[in-house]
Amino acid sequence: MTRPREQLVSIADTPYYHVVSRCVRRTFLCGYDRDTGRNYEHRRQWIEDRIRILSSLFSIDICSYAVMSNHYHLVAKLSPESAAEWDDDEVLARWSSLYKGPLIIQRYLKGESLASAERRFLERTVAVYRKRLTELSWFMKCLNEPIAREANREDDCTGHFWESRFKSQALLTEQAVLSCMAYVDLNPVRAAMAETPESSDHTSIKERLAPQFDLVQAIQNQLDSGYLRQFPVSLKPLLNFEGNERNDLRRGIMFSLRDYPMCQGSCVCHSSAHSKTGVICVA
Repeated sequence: MTRPREQLVSIADTPYYHVVSRCVRRTFLCGYDRDTGRNYEHRRQWIEDRIRILSSLFSIDICSYAVMSNHYHLVAKLSPESAAEWDDDEVLARWSSLYKGPLIIQRYLKGESLASAERRFLERTVAVYRKRLTELSWFMKCLNEPIAREANREDDCTGHFWESRFKSQALLTEQAVLSCMAYVDLNPVRAAMAETPESSDHTSIKERLAPQFDLVQAIQNQLDSGYLRQFPVSLKPLLNFEGNERNDLRRGIMFSLRDYPMCQGSCVCHSSAHSKTGVICVA
């Protein structure tokens, strides 16, 4: 039986989650369809742009991602402690980057004075927005819905673009996080879309090794499509590798970047490309 999302995502158990969204009918709606000859490759950039922009607005960090032909993977870390540090104006600035909000919110953002009852409404609304900006479900809604609308508009059609709500899996141990990140980064290699992880387009491993994300172009594309109203924050980098040192303030990945690509003799795949890279392979 399907379980409610709040039972599947619990920050008390773990902040790390593996998330997957797949296109309807598993057709090539995000890549090149050899059967029809239609090229949807540009949609992969839509998804990558949206992931990076939303991560910067939400208190959700991205550990790894891979945008494939008909689905994408994310390893995300929920970081609600970050949202707790934002003041009310910052919360409103972040949320209003995506949605206009009620009239009272719009008036406040314009600098208009509010009555006491309106201020109480404002405070309650800010609390709601702050919580939403920490939640995986809202992150995924803000990611998937615009992609579906834009794809349907491009195809001049209606209906579902994603086959279902996103699937999420809790990563309960440090080993699970590392293995899942490697699994995600190696997806294009296993699918024969790239020879090595570092040559895999629209993946976190390529972005870590040779950053080329064009924030200016991504923001402009989102503004032009109407799915972003402003971008009042700086681009959040992918979650950093902090190494094995323990401390109360640790917010990054609990391994060093040098440790991540070590095979450790655990590579069980049959691709020569994998063995050349020395990256952990989880088949």
